This record gives sequence, C-alpha cells and structure tokens, in this order.
Amino acid sequence: MVLKRIIPCLDVDRGRVVKGVGFVDLRDAGDAVELAARYEREGADELVFLDISASHERRRTGAELARRCADEIFIPFTIGGGIRSVEDAHAVLAAGADKVSVNTAAVARPELIDELARVFGSQCVVVAIDARRCDDAGQASRTGCVHTDGHRWEVVVEGGRRGTGRDAVTWAREAVARGAGEILLTSMDRDGTEDGYDIGLTRAVSDAVDVPVIASGGAGELEHLVEAIERGGADAVLCASIFHYGRYTITQAKRHMARRGVPVRLD
Repeated sequence: MVLKRIIPCLDVDRGRVVKGVGFVDLRDAGDAVELAARYEREGADELVFLDISASHERRRTGAELARRCADEIFIPFTIGGGIRSVEDAHAVLAAGADKVSVNTAAVARPELIDELARVFGSQCVVVAIDARRCDDAGQASRTGCVHTDGHRWEVVVEGGRRGTGRDAVTWAREAVARGAGEILLTSMDRDGTEDGYDIGLTRAVSDAVDVPVIASGGAGELEHLVEAIERGGADAVLCASIFHYGRYTITQAKRHMARRGVPVRLD
C-alpha cells in the first residue's frame, strides 16, 4: 500500500515564510527553519520551500536556505524558485536539498527538465505547474487550451501573472516525458482561498501522467485533503495556511485522513 503524503509548503521571502492569495497580499508566518522543524516534529512527510525573494542572486539565496534546513531537519525537502540551470540545481542539492522544483524556467525552455533528469535523476526533479481555469470557450480557443473533462486549464507563470497558452494537462505529459519525477500542481484559482483543491484539475492531470501528483492550492479544511486524494487522485497534498496560522496541526490532519481510510504514516 502506497502511503499518501502531507507536505507543508513554505513560501520564503528573505528567510521568512509568507502567505497570501494567488501569491499577492503576503503576510508573515514565521522563520522558515523554525517552522520546518516544527512540522517535522508534527509528522510532516516532506517539505517544499519556494523562494520568492526579490533578490537577483537566486542561486546563493536557495543554497543558503538549503544549508540552514539541512542542519536542522531530517525529512526530505524540495527547494524551488530561481532554478534556471543545472548549475543552479547543483548549488541547492549540494547544500542539502533532496529535490529541486522548476516552473517558469522549464516552460520557457523545456529542455531544462531533460538536463536536470540526466544529471541528477528524475527522483530529484519536480516540475511545478500553476494553472488557471479558462473562463469560456472563446478564451480557451485564444490561449490554445484543449477541452479536458468539460473544463480547460491554462498554464500560467511568474506567480500567475502571465498566461502561456499551454494546456496544463498537455504540459504535464510533456514534463513527465522529459524526465520529471513528480508534478506539483497548483490551482491559481484556489490558491490561498481555503475553498478546497480544484478536484477536476487534479484528476485530469493525475489520470494523464504515471508519476506522483502533488495537489496544491485551496486547502482550508481537513476534508479537503481527503477529497484531493480520493476524488482527485493525488498522491500527496501540499498545504500552507491551515498549518502556518494554527488552524490545524499535521497530527490532526493525519488522524482525520486515517479515520477516512486514507493510508498515511502515523508516528
């Protein structure tokens, strides 16, 4: 039986965890390493750090964060944000990260996924996909999104600020074909809203690829985590606000999932 994972997501700006809605209106949630250590104690399976710092020296920022985390935590963690080359990835992995996440840079140059997988192995490569639902058939036609289970989703980049014209499901397939070991799938319509994951989007991508899909964007109640796995087909759930601000603990989340029949690691 494959255990389902709970993965706290920490959006990091200059060493501090921040959270907003759709990556804007950010508010402080604490020190990144202190929060990470707390989540490890509570039973988190993995952690994801997304460096959103305005610094132009992304490689240095990411490596320093990885080094600080590696000194304090012992569960796997992924770092994303500013990974544009094999050299960027090497700096972060050598500093202690287990995986790197790529998003905008991979959309701009898909060959980056091939290069990372070839050098580090697919198990180290997470492709993050931010997707927004197309409002109508006309918009979908203009952006090039295809019809998927009655809905259309466009890949967006730069924190959701720019559309790409790529269909999210098609891009997920290509990313896996190029060597992605996991897909981190965020609904920009749901991110920070606490209204629940976009189940249609999650299911469409989960059915389309043969690697683990991490559902992200919208968790507000513990039942949302169950829905993402049971109805959406996700292998893991990414959460932020419900843990950062003390609504629930990871222990509470895992106990709820276990009661609902979802296989999770219980310490």
